[in-house]
Amino acid sequence: MEYMGAPQAAAPLGNVLVVGSGGREHALAWRLSQSPRAGTVHVAPGNGGTENSVPIGAGDAEGLAAFARENECLTVVGPEAPLAAGIADRFAAAGLPLVGPTAAAARIESSKSWSKEFMQRHGIPTARHESFDDAGEAAAHARRLGGPVVVKADGLAAGKGVTVCGGPDEAEAEVRRMMGGGVGRVLLEERLEGAEASFIALCDGETAVPMAASQDHKRAGDGDTGPNTGGMGACSPAPHVDEGMARRIQDEVIEPALAGLRAEGAPFCGFLYAGVMIGAGGRLDVLEFNARMGDPECQAIMARADFDLLAYVEAAAAGTLGEMAPMRWDARHAACVVLASRGYPGSHATGEEIAGIGEDGGGSVVFHAGTRREGPRVLTAGGRVLGVTALGGTLREAVGAAYARAGRISWPSKYCRSDIGRAGIAAA
Repeated sequence: MEYMGAPQAAAPLGNVLVVGSGGREHALAWRLSQSPRAGTVHVAPGNGGTENSVPIGAGDAEGLAAFARENECLTVVGPEAPLAAGIADRFAAAGLPLVGPTAAAARIESSKSWSKEFMQRHGIPTARHESFDDAGEAAAHARRLGGPVVVKADGLAAGKGVTVCGGPDEAEAEVRRMMGGGVGRVLLEERLEGAEASFIALCDGETAVPMAASQDHKRAGDGDTGPNTGGMGACSPAPHVDEGMARRIQDEVIEPALAGLRAEGAPFCGFLYAGVMIGAGGRLDVLEFNARMGDPECQAIMARADFDLLAYVEAAAAGTLGEMAPMRWDARHAACVVLASRGYPGSHATGEEIAGIGEDGGGSVVFHAGTRREGPRVLTAGGRVLGVTALGGTLREAVGAAYARAGRISWPSKYCRSDIGRAGIAAA
């Protein structure tokens, strides 16, 4: 899984600061460090698997800016919360390079109601919806709809603020649960049917360079049952996204979004994520936009990347992506299986020792997420703990290799879905 590009020894080395502590940030740092021009790749605050971890929280914009200035780093932001809080604005004011959208551009994720209105303004296909600040009005609307409905929290929810409801009773209960728990606004959407895919492009405000499509597995249990999570696994390439569909998503979703944000005075620099639904007859709808790289999609995508990622993020920061060649991708399939602590996305144990993590991977790689080190021991420190990622000539081979490696890793409350990639294998 090493980057196979030719070295560029004459170019100066560049230090990088990756902001975040999850599997996405571990995967980004892992791939960035393979650039022949990479200096030191720092991760703040990092986790039990990242090298060069820096004890600065992802929400500490001032501390991160000071570190980036002192160490002459290009900064790449992983999670959504610091982007919504304006870390890119703070770095821009200080003249520091950063890959990630401003708070204004990050509204495409941080406010689902704003994002929906934005899509309507710019002709981007999406499901019908209504926004509500009052639980009673939202519940009444769900009853008027009378059928399946999707309830979404308006703000950031770490990928878990979406509930697919079978009917009005379930929708009303979910609305009251969300709003009783502090969610100020909810959206009710029509429920779409089809195949989901994640399509991510690296942008510099003017140019969007598409990355390999992937497919996330959001629900906690096998067969897409249980509550939504931040993601229980991913595969790339995405089933149902052939070359023609990828072109459509780029032309009908990514480019209009990039142009619309620019026209509204919020040019987007960073990873623009479109979660799409591909329905019967080729119907295409945007389920959501994210203002950052997906997780665990990033782990599968980075496993297939066969280009110098550092060169591309430098170009994004400099506004020169239009001068870059298309990204190259390993022709093999990648699968990421997330190992979590039982109870996630609800309450779960932490502090459990992980066994088998250092065994020979046979070409697979284990990305850390919710882990910490205590001397030589690696302990659980979150709900999603590890992302076991492998390549294979077919999706079946990639999934098999990932599960084989995952089976050699254990801790008392470990659990994972057993059907990552199954739908894609069946569709092949």
